[in-house]
Amino acid sequence: MIKLITQAVRQTLLWTLVTGMLYPIAITAVAQVAFKRQADGSLIERDGKVVGSELLAQQFQGPTYFWPRPSANSYGTGPSGLNASSGSNLGPTSAQLQTNVRTNAKTLRDAHKLSADAPVPADLVYASASGLDPHISPESARFQVARIAAARGIGEEKVRALVEKFVEPPQWGFLGEARVNVLLLNLALDAADAKKTG
Repeated sequence: MIKLITQAVRQTLLWTLVTGMLYPIAITAVAQVAFKRQADGSLIERDGKVVGSELLAQQFQGPTYFWPRPSANSYGTGPSGLNASSGSNLGPTSAQLQTNVRTNAKTLRDAHKLSADAPVPADLVYASASGLDPHISPESARFQVARIAAARGIGEEKVRALVEKFVEPPQWGFLGEARVNVLLLNLALDAADAKKTG
């Protein structure tokens, strides 16, 4: 019996060391050498300051920016960044979900000066499962072009061309759908405005 207990304790210590320490250290070292930018969070810098990550949505408000998907967790930016990634977990029969969707749709229609029954893109009224999805569909980006062009005083064709430049195909050509990264698109929009006024 003592022999079996000793073997079990040794095995536990050995595999704790291998899988709990050595393997994570090795994978971290490989990632830092081979994929440093991705391993560090795909951070985006402007003028030496981190402005976000390509992997995480952030809130953009006002008429001059493309809006991301709604977030059930305020884009994970609570006090000290403690809010975790999460969806609302509201089911299709939830009255709260229906209220949220109606409110989001009304906000979109009002901002775009549309009638009360005009269709709006689904991904702009429903939150993603993580609450941090950085992408919207190309249709959702195109839907916002007229509002942004009017608010910035530039031609719709210029904003539309910028959107098309940032449409990403499905991953590896077949996984998922085409998408647009909202942060990258908004940064490009600001850069284009700065060149115009600079």
